[in-house]
Amino acid sequence: MTEREFDLFVVGGGINGAGIARDAAGRGASVMLVEQDDLASATSSWSTKLIHGGLRYLEHYEFRLVREALIEREVLWGIAPHIIRPLRFVLPHHEGLRPAWMLRLGLFLYDHLGGRKRLWPTKTLDLTTDVTGQPLKAGYGKAFEYSDCRVDDARLVVLNARDAAARGALIRTRTRAVAAERDGARWRVTVEDVRTGARETVLAKALVNAAGPWVESFLTGAAKTKPPARVRLVQGSHIVVRKLYDHDRAYIFQNADNRIIFAIPYEREFTLIGTTDQDYQGDPGAVRITPAEIDYLCSAASEYFRAPIAPADVVWTYSGVRPLYDDGASAAQEATRDYVLHKDGGGAEPPLLSVFGGKITTYRRLAISALAELTPDLPVLAGKTSWTATAPLPGGDFSPEGPVSLAESLWRSHPFLTPDLASRLAASYGTHARRILDGATTMGDLGRDFGGGLTEAELSWLRREEWAETAEDVLWRRSKLGLHLTEAERAAVAAYLGA
Repeated sequence: MTEREFDLFVVGGGINGAGIARDAAGRGASVMLVEQDDLASATSSWSTKLIHGGLRYLEHYEFRLVREALIEREVLWGIAPHIIRPLRFVLPHHEGLRPAWMLRLGLFLYDHLGGRKRLWPTKTLDLTTDVTGQPLKAGYGKAFEYSDCRVDDARLVVLNARDAAARGALIRTRTRAVAAERDGARWRVTVEDVRTGARETVLAKALVNAAGPWVESFLTGAAKTKPPARVRLVQGSHIVVRKLYDHDRAYIFQNADNRIIFAIPYEREFTLIGTTDQDYQGDPGAVRITPAEIDYLCSAASEYFRAPIAPADVVWTYSGVRPLYDDGASAAQEATRDYVLHKDGGGAEPPLLSVFGGKITTYRRLAISALAELTPDLPVLAGKTSWTATAPLPGGDFSPEGPVSLAESLWRSHPFLTPDLASRLAASYGTHARRILDGATTMGDLGRDFGGGLTEAELSWLRREEWAETAEDVLWRRSKLGLHLTEAERAAVAAYLGA
């Protein structure tokens, strides 16, 4: 059997791997990407769901990282307005912690460092009269309100993978790269279907290791080489509680230990609180929130909110492992979030590019840097520059500032939808929601409703177009409908999918 050959082989279906695959495919390279589980099944789906500059990174003088991230906010909003939307953050001044002048100076830099154009600037709030002060304890008088963006992180990964596939990339989930060795001018990579155990070998001119928390284990295992750098695994956990307030703004709270946490409106009925930062040892796939982390987040939020939050109020938790570049920082929250790329080989031998660290906000810039490193070894990339700053992700080909919202337009053209369902479909699929609804004139035309408006038509789309196979893929990554469905409804989805 003739072995298939690709220009680029990417290991890892998180945001960095998907972003690199998309950019490379759009420049004409033949690409294969493998992910050992589901797309975004590790770090990339367990973030704080923000596209942000990283206000606290200014304290660590990471000005280049913050500037790059600030610029990317509006770029990403422009290409994916369905899953990325502006969000205002309220930062109460806490006596005894950072002084007001320091906060205002930091926010002045935040407003101007990244060339903000469409997002609203910082303003000062009087919490004794502003609606954002109502959920807070008495004693908080002044706050600053600034802009960042929220994101559906798992969908951002899926949409990058979808666009890569539309441009010719082969995306294989539930597929592990079990061996990789240089064979002359090519990499010979053995891949295994984790469901069946079936193996095949492919050839590639260049190999990208974007395995996230497994970046080191891929190097020492499949590639049988010595890692050029250490990865610092940092656990970040979040809790979700019933919504704590009715307005649409988020909070960023300072804590006495110098950390910050966010409280963010989430899924209409909930508030998301996070994150923690602690070093992690062990299998990245087995990370779980600890009782101490739950207590910490409840206590930190209760320092600010009038109504105390207890562990019993938590309705869902999630944890992820951030694969940060180990810069020797003493505390987990001080470790750099910047990315580091290491290239091994090139020229006479096929290159191996390993990705260490990174933030979801800067994934597109990371992809540009990665392909710049590989261009000397991949003639197909010569003379081609990145195109991803203006090309919309699937479903993102609309203006978020138009006279009629996409959700309203969807409801008008399909009046059998409830406004809530039209809004969810628009926010998840953008203009591609119409493809799911194609030909339907009643809810019955969409097939069985499993709850929350999740129909057979949508499940078919997720299977066919988005590599979803299991109930977890659908309910906790492609959507967060798991929060809204009953246990019986979730079981029905699992039974329907056969997993």
